Amino acid sequence: MKNEKIHIRELVRDSYKDFTILYEYWTPHLYQFVFSLVKSRSITKDIVQETFIKIWTKRKEINPDQSFKSYLFTISYHIVLKEFRRQINHPLMGDYLKYKNDLILSENITEQKLDLEEFLVQYEKAKTKLTPRQREIFEMNKEMQISVTEIADKLSLTEQSVRNQLSASLKFLRKELVKYAVLLFYVL
Repeated sequence: MKNEKIHIRELVRDSYKDFTILYEYWTPHLYQFVFSLVKSRSITKDIVQETFIKIWTKRKEINPDQSFKSYLFTISYHIVLKEFRRQINHPLMGDYLKYKNDLILSENITEQKLDLEEFLVQYEKAKTKLTPRQREIFEMNKEMQISVTEIADKLSLTEQSVRNQLSASLKFLRKELVKYAVLLFYVL
């Protein structure tokens, strides 16, 4: 990139204009790199955005005399690793792997086409339809593994109220995600 060091020096001095120039130049290159690792357009876009957010927030630490490309791609690579760790540690991953194993054993071709990424997108979409309180309680219990008693204490609710909200959430999610009934058995 022509005049890259000048743009980086100006970025360090809080120039949003120069940040935008660097962003527009490097985004396609970074996108290609990240996509080659994660193979998902939506995750790639998120990682590229997160990389440039980090560039902006850490702009004062950037050394204009060192390779900006290396700095940029290193940040991006670490975010990719963080994303892989997040996916592996996702509360549904164990259930998904068990589900896939069961499908292989059952040799049910139609069900094997079920895709975890598609399920997770629909799952997140369905959760947004819950009331804010239901979603909060559901995520605390099912995704963060917090007990009903602890949730009741943290939210200043009765345990029965938490159970009722959780029950309503589960009923709604089962209805919304009926297409994924086999997988839901393991998740909910």
